[in-house]
Amino acid sequence: MIIPFTVLLAIFVLLGGCGTSPAKGKAVLQGDNRDAVNFSGFWELDYSRSDNAQEKLDGIVRELNRDAQRRAQGNMRQGPGGGLLISATGNNTSSSILGVVRLADEITQSPLLEISQDPHKIRVEREEEFDLTCEFYPGELRQVETPFGTEICGWNGHQLVFKLLLPDGLSIQHVMTGGAAGQKLKIATTVVSSQVSFPFTLNRVFNRFEPGDDGYRCEVTLTRGRVCTTESR
Repeated sequence: MIIPFTVLLAIFVLLGGCGTSPAKGKAVLQGDNRDAVNFSGFWELDYSRSDNAQEKLDGIVRELNRDAQRRAQGNMRQGPGGGLLISATGNNTSSSILGVVRLADEITQSPLLEISQDPHKIRVEREEEFDLTCEFYPGELRQVETPFGTEICGWNGHQLVFKLLLPDGLSIQHVMTGGAAGQKLKIATTVVSSQVSFPFTLNRVFNRFEPGDDGYRCEVTLTRGRVCTTESR
């Protein structure tokens, strides 16, 4: 896969604040394709059913503030403007949390997917993002060493999992799950960092559609972000 510069920049910024530690969660998958699902087709993002990164970040800040206030530790400080009470050093600094959220949001921006799949492999083409590809091996996961880190992919029951293990305890995982009689697709993207004490997950929900003769027009809105709608040609 080819990772865009903006995503690489977000990864390198996040890694810049990490200390050396082993990657987390390396052996959590079971290579089993007996319940494999066919995700082939075209998919469009359902904004109303998908997570909003800013809203999830606000929720994390509120929870951390409540926890900090309960513990009332002397090594906590108030951040400028937002009343953000998190550690000034170590895990859960403001920069490390924002880095994880930014990375998760950056790699889940695509409003449209085109998926091609056969019994041996899958390719998930994502507009403006790097493709996700995997070759299937009966009863086992595919693992490849790349200049960026270790890529692991394969079936875990009825879910398809893509995982990238990066240096210094950073990992990115996409879990694809089908639903609603094959008309919906959920992709849960989780970023784990050694500098943040919890994983951060964004859920994106997609609806199946047939392109036909319709085109797509996309615009950026204040309330819903980027919105793509069909238009007749």
